[in-house]
Amino acid sequence: MIRAVVFDVGECLVDETREYGTWADWLGVPRHTFAAMFGAVIAQGRDYRDVFQEFRPGFDLSAERERRAEAGQPEHFGEEDLYSDVREALRTLRADGLWLGIAGNQTVRAGTILRKLFSEDVDLIRTSDDWGASKPDPAFFHRVAEVVPAEPGEILYVGDRVDNDLRPGRGVGMHTALVHRGPWATIQWRTEEAEALPTFRVETLLELSPCIAEFNAREH
Repeated sequence: MIRAVVFDVGECLVDETREYGTWADWLGVPRHTFAAMFGAVIAQGRDYRDVFQEFRPGFDLSAERERRAEAGQPEHFGEEDLYSDVREALRTLRADGLWLGIAGNQTVRAGTILRKLFSEDVDLIRTSDDWGASKPDPAFFHRVAEVVPAEPGEILYVGDRVDNDLRPGRGVGMHTALVHRGPWATIQWRTEEAEALPTFRVETLLELSPCIAEFNAREH
């Protein structure tokens, strides 16, 4: 049975459209050009950070984050950047009696923002910077398994990427759900792996509650 649900952050809970737009502005690149290159890099199966290299070879994302912060333009997201189904989905899943967590590839600063937004909604919030391990490294998912009070086979990891979320999550024995939004899921949605790998494929997080209930009824 599924007893715990852990969510990725970017393009799962948080719509990153505005944030990537600010990166295009920082680079001095038209936003539509940046978005087109972003999609091309993802479609080629490359690391999204290669997008920055295409426009500025040698670009150091961590260093540029610090420069942005020093310039008064730090990375930021807020309530207005959450997908519209997030709050209701979390309330419903908690009412279902499920343990809830948030764990994604995020900075310390992003972790602070997440705790302000979700501390009353979920049981645990952790980031890759907290753990010193980033997806798709299996170490990240082993850390998830260590902090969730359930066996790996009782955990559902929800994300928008086959490569970063589903494949490594399944690799450590977790169930996975692919949510159809954001650039990665849009590009990967019809691939063989995206159709075969996840336990659930959903268009909205609101579908998780009935999917889990049906799954648990079968397994009970």
